[in-house]
Amino acid sequence: MAASWCIEKRGSIRNDSFRDNDNIPETGCLSIIVLGASGDLAKKKTFPALFNLYRQGFLQSNEVHIFGYARTKISDDDLRSRIRGYLSQGKENEGEVSEFLQLIKYVSGSYDSAEGFTSLDKAISEHEFSKNSTEGSSRRLFYFALPPSVYPSVCRMIKSYCMNKSDLGGWTRIVVEKPFGKDLASSEQLSSQIGELFDEPQIYRIDHYLGKELVQNLLVLRFANRFFLPLWNRDNIDNIQIVFREDFGTEGRGGYFDEYGIIRDIIQNHLLQVLCLVAMEKPVSQKPEHIRDEKVKVLQSMLPIEDEEVVLGQYEGYKDDPTVPNNSNTPTFATMVLRIHNERWEGVPFIMKAGKALNSRKAEIRVQFKDVPGDIFRCQKQGRNEFVIRLQPSEAMYMKLTVKKPGLEMSTVQSELDLSYGQRYQGVVIPEAYERLILDTIRGDQQHFVRRDELKAAWEIFTPLLHRIDNGEVKPIPYKPGSRGPAEADELLQNAGYVQTHGYIWIPPTL
Repeated sequence: MAASWCIEKRGSIRNDSFRDNDNIPETGCLSIIVLGASGDLAKKKTFPALFNLYRQGFLQSNEVHIFGYARTKISDDDLRSRIRGYLSQGKENEGEVSEFLQLIKYVSGSYDSAEGFTSLDKAISEHEFSKNSTEGSSRRLFYFALPPSVYPSVCRMIKSYCMNKSDLGGWTRIVVEKPFGKDLASSEQLSSQIGELFDEPQIYRIDHYLGKELVQNLLVLRFANRFFLPLWNRDNIDNIQIVFREDFGTEGRGGYFDEYGIIRDIIQNHLLQVLCLVAMEKPVSQKPEHIRDEKVKVLQSMLPIEDEEVVLGQYEGYKDDPTVPNNSNTPTFATMVLRIHNERWEGVPFIMKAGKALNSRKAEIRVQFKDVPGDIFRCQKQGRNEFVIRLQPSEAMYMKLTVKKPGLEMSTVQSELDLSYGQRYQGVVIPEAYERLILDTIRGDQQHFVRRDELKAAWEIFTPLLHRIDNGEVKPIPYKPGSRGPAEADELLQNAGYVQTHGYIWIPPTL
């Protein structure tokens, strides 16, 4: 899909770095081309994100033109009909939905065809010309809502037929979705193929977890609050868990999921990105490269993953899916311990846990502190202090701590200091991750995107384990759907030093 609009209006979209050049015109068209416009990702994520940006005024109806590009031979109205059901609708915004859909036009073509990309370039250029955009001042952003197998051919087509001239501040950028390879070798091959055609500042490797509100809050929490600074180290923290749980299975995606498994699908990218933000040192500034430099240092400090600190699982019934091989060794659950060999984190286990068909749905970061020395209240059995960041659902941050139980007796109880977003920020709409990240790509901000050396370092950590799993050397343990996963995973947590709190359950506050 492609969106073309003229800039600049109130400076809301245009990158500030362009303002230093007096020769750059005040108006220039930007095109967002989403390849794979008829697919699920585009319908469920990309189009709704663009619609919400449109509703909030970031895309103006008198400036934007939208194109879909895919192999499917459908009309403009067919694409609009497919999209409509995925846009947030109500009587109050029916008009906005209709206006947005009327901005959409469709171009059909294959992903390795000069004819298709020439037609796409012609359509975009016509709209740029209609807006009197000076040649070289327009901007083109290509969003790959496509499987990675076609990335190389699509990149070649873009480079040959759809590039924008950049002599007057214009640019061409590409946004690529995960999975970016299946191991170190395939990832490096893909990076090389794309890198031969585009420079690193043009490439945006998107991980939607980096667009989540509370993930983006991590650096502010850590480096803008004095009381965290002396606590955030191995002297005070016993262990850190980063957890992703789903209460449903693969549900029709078994064949796709079986190619990758839970480690490639969730841990190697989403959870590892969160770990980097939790563990990194303070960057020199908020500049994207300074932040990404510190993330790479964390990855480069990782020790190899030990098999005895890994528990894999596969839920019973997973292989009933006709698209899953009967002899599948693919894990649908994994708990593992990662260790960082540096001054701040030596000896602190980072426990990564992800699974499908479990007894709850949530994603959270759980920082567990060490026991209080000299426990005069004899309350250690009630549990340790914990700082929990709830990423989804019910976004919240809360600190578990021990307090005096109200009454005449000097007894203690676990309670919490709670910042629940639904209660504290009533009426505030938290943007979807894709909205934020698409806007970042328009602004040229790469802070929340994965750099090539960062991607390589991540694959170096996991590839040896993944190859052992692929070769059948490490087997998943069966577990019942709706359970906590294999019991061995809880034993691994205990061996790593995690102390579970009994008798305390966090309950999101009601409004």
